[in-house]
Amino acid sequence: MEYRKLGSQYIMRIDKGEEVLACVENMCRKEEIRVGSAVGLGATDRVTIGLFDTVNKQYKKRELTGPMEITSLVGNISTKDGETYLHFHINVCDEENRVMGGHLNECHVSATCEITVTKIDGCVEREMSREIGLNLYRF
Repeated sequence: MEYRKLGSQYIMRIDKGEEVLACVENMCRKEEIRVGSAVGLGATDRVTIGLFDTVNKQYKKRELTGPMEITSLVGNISTKDGETYLHFHINVCDEENRVMGGHLNECHVSATCEITVTKIDGCVEREMSREIGLNLYRF
């Protein structure tokens, strides 16, 4: 992974074999990004996506394999218990251009992934909502 800072934005290139969330988290820690947003695209051959079951309050995960384009990668950056907390969603398409997507749990780059991270001054913490079953923004 390589990146460059341009004002309040960071332009990242994640390389073949690297895992997307780990790279973004490492950069956020190094650059002390405590709140922000991210958008990206690229290619993957292994991705784990999830769907939150609001009744049972748990994620249902699904691993997808094979050549896929990352057609949309969006997320936000905050903190939980003072540590970097990433919340990302992804859409990928297969060789038939069928699009699948959901909450991003893991994504391994097969060619490249290009992400723009926007740093926002300040900090927003998260805490677990027992009612909802998710880590929500705390204001």
